[in-house]
Amino acid sequence: MTLLTLFTPAGVLAQAAPLRRAAKRLGAHGYDVGIDPAALLKHQRFGGDDDTRLAAIHRVARQAPDVALATRGGYGLTRLLDRLDWKLLARSVERGTHWVGHSDMTALQLGLLAHAQGVTWAGPLAVADFGGDKVDEVTEACFLEAMSGELEAVGFRTEAGFDGLQVRGGLWGGNLALVCSLLGTPHWPQEQFTKGGVLFLEDVNEHPYRIERGLLQLHQAGVLQAQKAVVLGAFSNYTKSPLDRGYSLKSVVAHLRSITRAPILTGLPFGHVPTKVTLPVGARVELLVEGRDVLMGWDHGH
Repeated sequence: MTLLTLFTPAGVLAQAAPLRRAAKRLGAHGYDVGIDPAALLKHQRFGGDDDTRLAAIHRVARQAPDVALATRGGYGLTRLLDRLDWKLLARSVERGTHWVGHSDMTALQLGLLAHAQGVTWAGPLAVADFGGDKVDEVTEACFLEAMSGELEAVGFRTEAGFDGLQVRGGLWGGNLALVCSLLGTPHWPQEQFTKGGVLFLEDVNEHPYRIERGLLQLHQAGVLQAQKAVVLGAFSNYTKSPLDRGYSLKSVVAHLRSITRAPILTGLPFGHVPTKVTLPVGARVELLVEGRDVLMGWDHGH
Protein backbone atom coordinates (compact mmCIF):
# COMPACT_ATOMS: atom_id res chain seq x y z
CA MET A 1 0.00 0.00 0.00
CA THR A 2 1.21 3.51 -0.82
CA LEU A 3 2.21 5.44 2.30
CA LEU A 4 1.05 9.07 2.45
CA THR A 5 2.03 11.35 5.33
CA LEU A 6 0.28 14.62 6.18
CA PHE A 7 2.49 17.21 7.87
CA THR A 8 2.29 20.91 8.78
CA PRO A 9 5.42 22.84 7.75
CA ALA A 10 4.11 26.39 7.95
CA GLY A 11 0.78 27.92 9.04
CA VAL A 12 -1.37 26.70 11.89
CA LEU A 13 -4.43 24.51 11.36
CA ALA A 14 -7.36 26.19 13.09
CA GLN A 15 -9.39 22.98 13.35
CA ALA A 16 -8.73 19.26 13.33
CA ALA A 17 -11.89 18.19 11.51
CA PRO A 18 -10.82 19.23 7.96
CA LEU A 19 -7.53 17.36 8.38
CA ARG A 20 -9.34 14.22 9.50
CA ARG A 21 -11.72 14.58 6.56
CA ALA A 22 -8.80 14.91 4.14
CA ALA A 23 -7.11 11.84 5.63
CA LYS A 24 -10.31 9.82 5.23
CA ARG A 25 -10.80 10.89 1.61
CA LEU A 26 -7.22 10.13 0.67
CA GLY A 27 -7.46 6.80 2.43
CA ALA A 28 -10.46 5.95 0.26
CA HIS A 29 -8.13 6.13 -2.75
CA GLY A 30 -5.99 3.34 -1.35
CA TYR A 31 -3.37 5.36 0.49
CA ASP A 32 -2.10 4.27 3.88
CA VAL A 33 -2.51 7.73 5.43
CA GLY A 34 -0.50 8.82 8.44
CA ILE A 35 -0.74 12.17 10.21
CA ASP A 36 2.51 13.53 11.60
CA PRO A 37 2.25 13.85 15.41
CA ALA A 38 2.96 17.59 15.25
CA ALA A 39 0.45 18.36 12.50
CA LEU A 40 -2.12 19.97 14.80
CA LEU A 41 0.20 21.85 17.15
CA LYS A 42 -0.19 25.60 17.50
CA HIS A 43 2.30 28.38 18.20
CA GLN A 44 1.18 31.89 17.33
CA ARG A 45 0.26 31.69 13.62
CA PHE A 46 2.42 28.64 13.05
CA GLY A 47 1.81 24.89 13.17
CA GLY A 48 4.17 24.58 16.14
CA ASP A 49 7.27 26.62 16.87
CA ASP A 50 10.22 26.65 14.49
CA ASP A 51 12.01 23.74 16.15
CA THR A 52 8.84 21.66 16.09
CA ARG A 53 8.15 22.24 12.41
CA LEU A 54 11.78 21.70 11.47
CA ALA A 55 11.77 18.40 13.34
CA ALA A 56 8.52 17.41 11.59
CA ILE A 57 9.99 17.98 8.13
CA HIS A 58 13.13 16.02 9.01
CA ARG A 59 11.02 13.26 10.56
CA VAL A 60 8.98 12.94 7.36
CA ALA A 61 12.17 12.96 5.27
CA ARG A 62 13.69 10.14 7.32
CA GLN A 63 10.44 8.19 7.06
CA ALA A 64 10.50 8.74 3.27
CA PRO A 65 6.82 8.00 2.57
CA ASP A 66 5.66 7.67 -1.00
CA VAL A 67 3.81 10.99 -0.64
CA ALA A 68 4.54 13.83 1.82
CA LEU A 69 1.55 16.16 1.51
CA ALA A 70 1.54 19.49 3.33
CA THR A 71 -1.64 20.20 5.26
CA ARG A 72 -1.62 23.90 4.35
CA GLY A 73 0.58 26.81 3.34
CA GLY A 74 0.40 30.18 5.05
CA TYR A 75 3.78 31.34 6.29
CA GLY A 76 6.65 29.71 8.12
CA LEU A 77 9.00 27.81 5.84
CA THR A 78 11.16 30.88 5.19
CA ARG A 79 12.11 30.79 8.88
CA LEU A 80 13.49 27.28 8.44
CA LEU A 81 15.47 27.53 5.20
CA ASP A 82 18.85 28.15 6.83
CA ARG A 83 18.40 25.12 9.11
CA LEU A 84 16.87 22.52 6.81
CA ASP A 85 18.94 19.39 6.14
CA TRP A 86 18.84 19.59 2.36
CA LYS A 87 20.84 16.39 1.91
CA LEU A 88 18.27 14.54 4.01
CA LEU A 89 15.46 15.96 1.89
CA ALA A 90 17.30 15.03 -1.30
CA ARG A 91 17.80 11.46 -0.06
CA SER A 92 14.07 11.16 0.61
CA VAL A 93 13.38 12.19 -2.98
CA GLU A 94 15.91 9.62 -4.17
CA ARG A 95 14.07 7.02 -2.10
CA GLY A 96 10.83 7.90 -3.88
CA THR A 97 9.12 10.54 -1.76
CA HIS A 98 6.84 12.94 -3.60
CA TRP A 99 6.82 16.23 -1.64
CA VAL A 100 3.55 17.96 -2.58
CA GLY A 101 1.99 21.35 -1.98
CA HIS A 102 1.88 24.94 -3.11
CA SER A 103 1.79 28.41 -1.55
CA ASP A 104 4.45 28.49 1.21
CA MET A 105 5.75 25.09 0.08
CA THR A 106 7.38 27.02 -2.79
CA ALA A 107 10.21 27.90 -0.39
CA LEU A 108 11.03 24.24 0.28
CA GLN A 109 10.64 23.22 -3.36
CA LEU A 110 12.92 25.93 -4.72
CA GLY A 111 15.35 25.57 -1.84
CA LEU A 112 15.83 21.96 -2.86
CA LEU A 113 16.69 23.16 -6.38
CA ALA A 114 19.29 25.46 -4.84
CA HIS A 115 21.00 22.96 -2.55
CA ALA A 116 20.42 19.60 -4.20
CA GLN A 117 18.44 18.08 -7.03
CA GLY A 118 15.26 16.12 -7.23
CA VAL A 119 11.71 16.64 -8.40
CA THR A 120 9.02 17.82 -6.01
CA TRP A 121 5.40 18.46 -6.91
CA ALA A 122 3.51 21.74 -6.97
CA GLY A 123 0.00 20.59 -6.31
CA PRO A 124 -2.84 20.49 -3.80
CA LEU A 125 -2.75 21.00 -0.05
CA ALA A 126 -4.48 18.48 2.18
CA VAL A 127 -6.90 20.73 4.04
CA ALA A 128 -7.73 23.28 1.34
CA ASP A 129 -8.20 20.71 -1.42
CA PHE A 130 -9.29 17.50 0.33
CA GLY A 131 -10.70 18.69 3.65
CA GLY A 132 -13.71 20.73 2.56
CA ASP A 133 -17.30 19.87 1.76
CA LYS A 134 -16.35 18.65 -1.72
CA VAL A 135 -13.27 17.91 -3.79
CA ASP A 136 -12.62 19.30 -7.26
CA GLU A 137 -12.59 16.38 -9.70
CA VAL A 138 -9.78 17.75 -11.88
CA THR A 139 -7.57 18.54 -8.90
CA GLU A 140 -8.12 15.11 -7.42
CA ALA A 141 -7.59 13.20 -10.67
CA CYS A 142 -4.46 15.14 -11.58
CA PHE A 143 -2.96 14.57 -8.13
CA LEU A 144 -3.69 10.85 -8.16
CA GLU A 145 -2.24 10.38 -11.64
CA ALA A 146 0.87 12.39 -10.77
CA MET A 147 1.52 10.38 -7.63
CA SER A 148 1.08 7.07 -9.47
CA GLY A 149 3.45 8.13 -12.25
CA GLU A 150 0.71 8.10 -14.89
CA LEU A 151 0.59 11.87 -15.45
CA GLU A 152 2.87 12.89 -18.30
CA ALA A 153 1.44 16.26 -19.34
CA VAL A 154 -1.10 18.95 -18.57
CA GLY A 155 -3.00 21.11 -21.01
CA PHE A 156 -4.73 24.48 -20.86
CA ARG A 157 -5.94 27.36 -23.02
CA THR A 158 -4.01 30.60 -23.30
CA GLU A 159 -4.42 33.86 -25.15
CA ALA A 160 -3.92 34.15 -28.88
CA GLY A 161 -0.52 35.08 -30.25
CA PHE A 162 1.68 32.14 -29.28
CA ASP A 163 0.77 29.59 -31.94
CA GLY A 164 3.79 27.47 -32.85
CA LEU A 165 5.77 28.19 -29.69
CA GLN A 166 7.88 25.20 -28.70
CA VAL A 167 10.38 25.39 -25.82
CA ARG A 168 12.16 23.07 -23.42
CA GLY A 169 13.60 23.82 -20.02
CA GLY A 170 13.62 23.06 -16.32
CA LEU A 171 10.25 23.75 -14.68
CA TRP A 172 10.44 25.93 -11.59
CA GLY A 173 8.47 28.58 -9.74
CA GLY A 174 5.35 28.63 -7.63
CA ASN A 175 4.07 31.44 -5.44
CA LEU A 176 5.28 34.81 -6.75
CA ALA A 177 5.87 36.36 -3.32
CA LEU A 178 7.97 33.36 -2.25
CA VAL A 179 9.96 33.34 -5.50
CA CYS A 180 10.79 37.03 -5.04
CA SER A 181 11.71 36.49 -1.38
CA LEU A 182 14.41 33.98 -2.36
CA LEU A 183 16.11 36.25 -4.89
CA GLY A 184 19.64 37.06 -3.73
CA THR A 185 19.65 34.41 -0.98
CA PRO A 186 21.54 31.10 -0.82
CA HIS A 187 18.19 29.40 -1.45
CA TRP A 188 17.75 30.74 -4.98
CA PRO A 189 17.58 27.84 -7.49
CA GLN A 190 20.62 26.84 -9.51
CA GLU A 191 21.33 28.54 -12.82
CA GLN A 192 20.10 25.61 -14.91
CA PHE A 193 16.59 26.66 -13.90
CA THR A 194 16.88 30.43 -13.58
CA LYS A 195 18.43 30.67 -17.06
CA GLY A 196 16.69 28.84 -19.86
CA GLY A 197 13.91 27.50 -17.66
CA VAL A 198 10.13 27.49 -17.75
CA LEU A 199 8.90 29.65 -14.86
CA PHE A 200 5.34 29.28 -13.54
CA LEU A 201 3.81 31.72 -11.06
CA GLU A 202 0.67 32.27 -9.01
CA ASP A 203 -0.40 34.27 -5.95
CA VAL A 204 -3.34 35.12 -3.71
CA ASN A 205 -4.64 38.18 -1.87
CA GLU A 206 -2.34 40.46 -3.87
CA HIS A 207 -3.64 43.46 -5.82
CA PRO A 208 -2.48 43.62 -9.44
CA TYR A 209 -0.04 46.44 -8.68
CA ARG A 210 1.68 44.22 -6.12
CA ILE A 211 1.79 41.40 -8.64
CA GLU A 212 3.32 43.78 -11.17
CA ARG A 213 5.88 44.94 -8.62
CA GLY A 214 6.96 41.35 -7.97
CA LEU A 215 7.17 40.58 -11.68
CA LEU A 216 9.15 43.76 -12.28
CA GLN A 217 11.58 42.74 -9.55
CA LEU A 218 12.18 39.49 -11.43
CA HIS A 219 12.45 41.39 -14.71
CA GLN A 220 14.90 43.95 -13.36
CA ALA A 221 16.98 41.17 -11.82
CA GLY A 222 17.29 39.61 -15.28
CA VAL A 223 15.19 36.57 -14.45
CA LEU A 224 12.19 36.91 -16.75
CA GLN A 225 14.07 37.54 -19.98
CA ALA A 226 16.33 34.57 -19.23
CA GLN A 227 13.36 32.19 -19.35
CA LYS A 228 12.28 30.10 -22.31
CA ALA A 229 8.72 30.88 -21.19
CA VAL A 230 6.84 32.38 -18.26
CA VAL A 231 3.50 30.73 -17.48
CA LEU A 232 1.03 32.54 -15.26
CA GLY A 233 -1.53 30.70 -13.17
CA ALA A 234 -4.25 32.17 -10.99
CA PHE A 235 -3.84 35.46 -9.13
CA SER A 236 -6.91 35.25 -6.98
CA ASN A 237 -8.88 36.83 -4.16
CA TYR A 238 -7.79 40.44 -4.39
CA THR A 239 -9.93 43.55 -3.91
CA LYS A 240 -10.20 46.15 -6.65
CA SER A 241 -9.64 49.80 -5.81
CA PRO A 242 -11.58 52.82 -7.14
CA LEU A 243 -8.15 54.27 -7.94
CA ASP A 244 -7.46 51.51 -10.48
CA ARG A 245 -9.35 53.35 -13.24
CA GLY A 246 -9.15 50.40 -15.63
CA TYR A 247 -5.84 49.04 -14.36
CA SER A 248 -6.10 45.27 -14.03
CA LEU A 249 -4.20 42.00 -14.29
CA LYS A 250 -4.49 42.35 -18.06
CA SER A 251 -2.69 45.68 -17.74
CA VAL A 252 0.07 43.97 -15.77
CA VAL A 253 0.56 41.26 -18.37
CA ALA A 254 0.48 43.73 -21.25
CA HIS A 255 3.16 45.88 -19.61
CA LEU A 256 5.43 42.92 -18.88
CA ARG A 257 5.07 41.67 -22.45
CA SER A 258 6.13 45.09 -23.71
CA ILE A 259 9.44 45.05 -21.82
CA THR A 260 10.65 41.44 -21.87
CA ARG A 261 11.41 39.13 -24.76
CA ALA A 262 10.30 35.98 -22.92
CA PRO A 263 6.87 34.73 -23.98
CA ILE A 264 4.39 35.25 -21.14
CA LEU A 265 1.47 32.82 -21.28
CA THR A 266 -1.65 32.99 -19.13
CA GLY A 267 -4.30 30.43 -18.25
CA LEU A 268 -2.42 27.77 -16.29
CA PRO A 269 -4.94 26.15 -13.91
CA PHE A 270 -2.82 26.43 -10.80
CA GLY A 271 -2.78 28.46 -7.61
CA HIS A 272 -5.13 29.26 -4.74
CA VAL A 273 -8.17 28.13 -6.71
CA PRO A 274 -10.29 24.97 -6.50
CA THR A 275 -9.18 23.53 -9.86
CA LYS A 276 -5.43 23.00 -10.09
CA VAL A 277 -3.05 20.71 -11.90
CA THR A 278 -0.05 18.98 -10.30
CA LEU A 279 3.33 19.96 -11.72
CA PRO A 280 6.83 18.43 -11.37
CA VAL A 281 9.06 21.18 -10.01
CA GLY A 282 12.61 20.52 -11.18
CA ALA A 283 11.68 18.30 -14.11
CA ARG A 284 12.65 19.11 -17.66
CA VAL A 285 9.50 19.95 -19.57
CA GLU A 286 8.51 20.63 -23.15
CA LEU A 287 5.90 23.29 -23.79
CA LEU A 288 4.01 23.33 -27.09
CA VAL A 289 1.37 25.79 -28.28
CA GLU A 290 -1.04 25.02 -31.11
CA GLY A 291 -3.49 27.83 -31.70
CA ARG A 292 -4.49 28.70 -28.16
CA ASP A 293 -4.00 25.19 -26.79
CA VAL A 294 -0.95 24.65 -24.60
CA LEU A 295 0.51 21.25 -23.76
CA MET A 296 3.23 20.94 -21.13
CA GLY A 297 4.78 17.47 -20.91
CA TRP A 298 7.65 15.77 -19.14
CA ASP A 299 9.45 12.45 -19.07
CA HIS A 300 7.42 9.51 -17.79
CA GLY A 301 9.92 8.99 -15.00
CA HIS A 302 8.70 12.18 -13.34
